[in-house]
Amino acid sequence: MSQVADTIRRKLQAAFAPQRLEVLDQSAQHAGHAGARPGGETHFDVVIVASAFAGKNRIARQRDVYAALKEELSGPVHALSLKALAPGE
Repeated sequence: MSQVADTIRRKLQAAFAPQRLEVLDQSAQHAGHAGARPGGETHFDVVIVASAFAGKNRIARQRDVYAALKEELSGPVHALSLKALAPGE
């Protein structure tokens, strides 16, 4: 796994203690597109299931995740596809 993906995983684990967390580096699929760098680690797909999202709408969940990943989103991460769910969804 890439260094940026490891950082994303570590920060989300610490912030949300998720029951399920998938962090996939999809940078290779975006080679040559805007924001892509030769070394990759720019485009990620995240699926996170955590009790912290219960009772929150999609936008609030996204804001929570974006806040946890503020540094990465302002630096190395160009695009983040996010699916944030509460348990049972």
